[in-house]
Amino acid sequence: MSLLPVAPAEVAPVAASVGLDPLTLADLLRVANAPGFDRWQEQVRRTGGCSDPIRLQGITTTRDARTGQVLYSYSTEGEPGGSLRVACGNRRASRCPSCAWMYAGDTFHLIRAGLTGDPRKGTPVTVRAHPKVFATLTAPSFGPVHNQPANGRCRCGSSHADDAPELGTALNPSTYDYAGTVLWNNHAGDLWRRFTIYLSRELAARAGLTQAALREVCRVSFGKVAEFQKRGAVHFHAIVRLDGPEGPDDVPPPWASVDLLTGAIQAAAARVSVPVPPADSEPARELRWGTQVDVRPIGTDDGQELTEEAVAAYVAKYATKAAETTGTVDRRIGELSELDKPTQLPTHARKLIESCYRLDEAYPDRKLWQWAHMLGFRGHFSTKSRRYSTTLGALRQVRADYRARQERQTRGLPDPDDAPEGSMLVLAHWTYAGHGHTPGESWLAANIHRDIRQGRDTAREALQDQLDWEEDAA
Repeated sequence: MSLLPVAPAEVAPVAASVGLDPLTLADLLRVANAPGFDRWQEQVRRTGGCSDPIRLQGITTTRDARTGQVLYSYSTEGEPGGSLRVACGNRRASRCPSCAWMYAGDTFHLIRAGLTGDPRKGTPVTVRAHPKVFATLTAPSFGPVHNQPANGRCRCGSSHADDAPELGTALNPSTYDYAGTVLWNNHAGDLWRRFTIYLSRELAARAGLTQAALREVCRVSFGKVAEFQKRGAVHFHAIVRLDGPEGPDDVPPPWASVDLLTGAIQAAAARVSVPVPPADSEPARELRWGTQVDVRPIGTDDGQELTEEAVAAYVAKYATKAAETTGTVDRRIGELSELDKPTQLPTHARKLIESCYRLDEAYPDRKLWQWAHMLGFRGHFSTKSRRYSTTLGALRQVRADYRARQERQTRGLPDPDDAPEGSMLVLAHWTYAGHGHTPGESWLAANIHRDIRQGRDTAREALQDQLDWEEDAA
């Protein structure tokens, strides 16, 4: 890609014609016509079009340990800007669409492996026959909010569009329990932990076993994500599966069924509670799950509405989203005065954030101010039990190993697995040199990410067509 230089006086009209502000266009032209632009593009493409790459400076040298011969040497001095760009790895789509897209893909494969099995990811295909359900556990009501009921009309008398800004906000802010919402979000992880304990108890009771005997014949595995509703309360989507005592490699007992699992989940969710003691002007609370506990079987039969692919895609979609979907910010808030900056928050989100700071004095051990940008929620958005399937770290390592093999082949270096142990010595020194793009670089990186994503989507569709054709032919 090469853009012809534009005189300063011509920048404004050209910027207007392409939908860019003059400063961004001027910087775009500077970047595109600077020496080393092709190498800059190559770096950004290797990050997937990351919108906030980490810039590193340093050197690396590979030597033959026996002779001292330099096999390969690299320095960032010859790179554009004197630095090497690596992907930021942020999972939030609001912060980096490129890295979030990769995170969603990894989450999809992690969840799918636990549903259909994948020997390459350490999960046998026999796991597909294990009883499993898709459960959604929600928060209780903290007051009436604007919504889209089945009859089409909200309690306010209006029919809200899907993108209406008032959706999820309080009908009566003066009576809405903002403090309860924040405290519920903050204790949601505790509720889930207790839910898993009660679930084991319920399964044992339904099977006529003690909890110790249950562990000898059955194991509960799960993978879940958290999602923020419009009203600012978090809820969980979880795949819950029954395995044998050794995990996915082991057959579950004959009595283990989807119906038994469904009943146990509903009963456990109804029993769980987390007490919150009174503090200052705050009353004592008993936090519980909402009454809407949805549990649906997962299967691949033609009659099954919920397939493994659909569940994995649904979970992966929410793994890259956080509280910013409610209108709040996607970074930590140092002081409440930061909320007065040009980007104004919706009133509902602001009241929830202010409640975090107010409640922090009443419950200092909960560190609510640190999680104000998350409306009090302090858990991780994607978690799983140990034996559900592979890990995100393992998936990333496979990708890193593949790229390392490519690099060695390009440089003509031997594979460490083939070379004698200790025959190669790698010396490296790296320092942090900053992060992010200039406005023009950001525009180019976004377009590079779009092209990469479109290319991969096209390749994925072609592969699926080929698999469908082979299946039909068989």
